[in-house]
Amino acid sequence: MQNFQFVQEFNSHSNYLKNFAMKLTRDKNAADDLFQETALRAFKHQRQYISNTNLKAWLSTIMKNSFINLYRKQKRRSEIQDTTSEDFYLNLSKDTITNEGEMNVNVQEISRIIDSLDDGFRIPFLMAYQGYQYDEIKEKMNLPMGTIKSRIHHARRMLKNQIIEIYDDVAV
Repeated sequence: MQNFQFVQEFNSHSNYLKNFAMKLTRDKNAADDLFQETALRAFKHQRQYISNTNLKAWLSTIMKNSFINLYRKQKRRSEIQDTTSEDFYLNLSKDTITNEGEMNVNVQEISRIIDSLDDGFRIPFLMAYQGYQYDEIKEKMNLPMGTIKSRIHHARRMLKNQIIEIYDDVAV
């Protein structure tokens, strides 16, 4: 294939390649870079292209492989280059004092909210929280599976709403 013919055929597929690059990268600048990388490789290796075969598929393969190689290269770079200073980790445990007061208040408040639930909601919720499977809860409570799932769901919703109310009141 003549160089001129190759350029014409490449240009006829350029819109497809640009869209394909955008689909792979989801970023305009990265897509432009990928398109340029594909064009560079295609023109560099155009002698390897067999005339009267599917140029679009050949170019797509080049683009896909370039994308994968660039992704792997980027990933290796981000793993190797760590420019953050980790000096602050050296004596962290010696001088750090944690204040668990707020966490204790939160746990106590959540426990109070759970205890305020009706037994029909509280018991299946606590059993699910403790790791019981729905089948086990169903057997122990002698209730249908749908009822167990519904009660656990409603208990979660009630807890969520009460916690939101408490923190909305605190924020005001």
